[in-house]
Amino acid sequence: MCPYGREGSTPFLGTLRVAFSTRVYRQYTPSIYTYFNNLNHTTLSFLKYKLTVMNILVIEDEQTVSAFIKKGLEEQDNHVMQAFDGETGLKLARQYDFDVIILDIIMPKMNGIDVCKNLRSVYKIQTPIIMLTALSTTEDIVLGLENGADDYLAKPFKFKELLARIKALKRRNKPRDNQEEILTIEDLKMNLKSKEVFRNGIKITLTSQEFRLLEYLLQNKNRVLSRIDILENVWEVNFDLGTNIIDVYINYLRKKIEKPFDSKIIETVIGMGYVIKDVK
Repeated sequence: MCPYGREGSTPFLGTLRVAFSTRVYRQYTPSIYTYFNNLNHTTLSFLKYKLTVMNILVIEDEQTVSAFIKKGLEEQDNHVMQAFDGETGLKLARQYDFDVIILDIIMPKMNGIDVCKNLRSVYKIQTPIIMLTALSTTEDIVLGLENGADDYLAKPFKFKELLARIKALKRRNKPRDNQEEILTIEDLKMNLKSKEVFRNGIKITLTSQEFRLLEYLLQNKNRVLSRIDILENVWEVNFDLGTNIIDVYINYLRKKIEKPFDSKIIETVIGMGYVIKDVK
């Protein structure tokens, strides 16, 4: 476990957070190898925390499942922390800075839906969340997504599928090299690098899902996007959930980016979907 929390990193070590693990130092000179071996446990734990591909929190009460996930992720050079109940998981998610949280739904002390809701609504933590659930009905999936989850995976699952979901989340939250860093419409500006949104100079706080929805709309200005388009590209769900989750999130966005201001940005095209249009 990394002994440092959200305020524990240093600028120098922060730059070393690249895609390799502490095993890399073994291929260098014996003197460097000896140096690392002589480090005390706390310092070595901190370096391992900073030199991994991703820092991942697994909140899962079934210890065999948790151990299976941890083993697979560590073999991919990730650093993994475990929690076996919702309350402990929430505490760790608040205390440390993770790249991804893997969250079971049915757990003791606090269920995964409440953990997710607290992280998003109370503590404003936007770390990507993948929910694991044996409850794979459409209603359960929608409930998780509506409470702030970024993706879901039904049990039982293959590890390579979980790994693919994690990598997809990582790509989704990292702007492409050829992608504009600033997206604009009227007096609204979205900074993809800092993950900030402003309208008329006023900062607007969005959840991670609201941010991605607005980003997708802005990247497709003047194009009518159907609900299926949005599900596939924002939620990465390739089937119709049969609910109004898209309309609910469009409404969330409108309350934040339209209601306090003079003009509307998102237009509803009846029977077809939604569009953001450039002002002519």
